[in-house]
Amino acid sequence: MQLATIVYVRRAGRTLMIHRVKKANDMHAGKWNGLGGKLERGETPEECAIREVREESGLEIVRPRFRGTILFPQFSQGVDWFTFVFVAEQFGGDLIDSREGVLAWIDDDRLLDLNLWPGDRVFLRWLDRAGTFSAKFVYVAGELANYQVVFYTPDGAYASESSVSLPAQPVAPTYTPADDTYCWLCNGPVVKRHCKIVCRTCGFTRDCSDP
Repeated sequence: MQLATIVYVRRAGRTLMIHRVKKANDMHAGKWNGLGGKLERGETPEECAIREVREESGLEIVRPRFRGTILFPQFSQGVDWFTFVFVAEQFGGDLIDSREGVLAWIDDDRLLDLNLWPGDRVFLRWLDRAGTFSAKFVYVAGELANYQVVFYTPDGAYASESSVSLPAQPVAPTYTPADDTYCWLCNGPVVKRHCKIVCRTCGFTRDCSDP
């Protein structure tokens, strides 16, 4: 089993996300993720969260808040991934040019517009829930098959959601023309070139959202 962390760094209604478009053979290729990675030997989840955010973004987070755990059975090459989920709202430093992907502050109300793993669309809404959660997300051939979760409340009680069977094909996100009118990196003006969206300000390029 591989132990890992994922951290959602937040600031003024935005969340720092990373577009995984730089590394060859990246199991997250093309997806937008929070920051994080594998625990090293002798490292606590909190220490891992702080180190991974520093390495991937240049930011130094302080007192990341534990939100829950997620088990991803046989997620990559038959290996189970057990992930500790954190939110960080206190940090210092400046963003770097990350070798893991393209960093961007995304408005919280636009997070679900990104190309996320299907399970991320489910558990992102749990980050602001009181208490913590323990979840399992099952993927088959790269598609989310089902999930289950137990919520633990601050008063010691808990609630659960039954395992949910999901459609074999992913549900396509709703497209609106406004999605292709601004840069997701700097919010600058863009131009469409052969189904590529190119920012006139920073040069950031991505595929069109229009299916």
